[in-house]
Amino acid sequence: MSKNLEIPSVLACERKLDPSDAIFHAGHWNDREDASRWAPIPIRSKCLRGTISNRLKTKDQDPAKLDADIEKPNLQTVDVATLPTNADTLRVQFTLRVLAGAGTPSVCNKVEYQKKLVQTVQIYREKEGFTELAKRYAANLANGRFLWRNRIGAENVQVKVALLKDGEPEQSRFFDALSLDLRKLDSINDDAVQSLGTVIADGLTGNKRHVLLQVTAFARVGAGQEVFPSQELVLNNDKSKNKNKVKQGKTLYAVAGVAAIHSQKIGNALRTIDTWYEDADEWGPIAVEPYGAVTTRSMAHRQPKRKLDFYTLLDNWLLNGKEPSVEQQHYVMAVLIRGGVFGEAESKKTSDEASDDAS
Repeated sequence: MSKNLEIPSVLACERKLDPSDAIFHAGHWNDREDASRWAPIPIRSKCLRGTISNRLKTKDQDPAKLDADIEKPNLQTVDVATLPTNADTLRVQFTLRVLAGAGTPSVCNKVEYQKKLVQTVQIYREKEGFTELAKRYAANLANGRFLWRNRIGAENVQVKVALLKDGEPEQSRFFDALSLDLRKLDSINDDAVQSLGTVIADGLTGNKRHVLLQVTAFARVGAGQEVFPSQELVLNNDKSKNKNKVKQGKTLYAVAGVAAIHSQKIGNALRTIDTWYEDADEWGPIAVEPYGAVTTRSMAHRQPKRKLDFYTLLDNWLLNGKEPSVEQQHYVMAVLIRGGVFGEAESKKTSDEASDDAS
């Protein structure tokens, strides 16, 4: 039957790790247990008169014109977020829903393919129970990877993960984030990490009907120090010919005026568990992506020519009966947990509609 399966033109899966935006507050390290002592961190603007620092084209340029370009001030407005001068600690808080049903398509136009996919995931779930993946997701919560740049240079970082029931913390776990290695996700023997991994695995397998975690991280970075919410992507649609207009150099993300990190960036940090690709010893864990893309390095670590990309592994598994190694099975399941649009779209309209359903 497998060889007669057709790849669906429309195939989409919903994400099963669903984080909220992460909101920034400021306070004192010793007030971590007193929620009333923490104030929202606003976004504010600075107008700067900087210098030109980017590489200029110098070949065949008029020296006088080149000198004028270099000497011209670089005027720009940038958004910033900082701790107050009377607060030394950043608090970052978000919630995370863990859902069952990984690998069950939300949209699929080939019934037999869907049956085979669901059956394959079921066999994996019965054999592995999502234990390895859940442990790695737990490790990325415990080590504070989701803090991104805010983790760097911090004196102390504590992460609190609470399992919520009826809106109240039922069980809380505390982690010293800086004591956990960001690169060694497969060798963490911390009992609290293992316990948190069990909770996440129960949510992914459906053993626990409702898993909602509240994650609170405290980073002691110093009074008045700059903190780093997400930066917005601003397309250059300004067609104004006013050369003297001060340009917006950096726009930061805020929720109701409070500095925050995009939920997508939180999700990227949590799924940075892929150490099963070639050259992983050199580069360390990367975010789970169909082609192993890392945009900050302009690299794709799972190019199709290496036969380790998601689509090659999935097609060999479902269509050709070639079961991947256990490590690559973990990777395929992690992509399904990530969710997305995986079909061969017949048209752009079809692809867009499927993408909306999978969001």
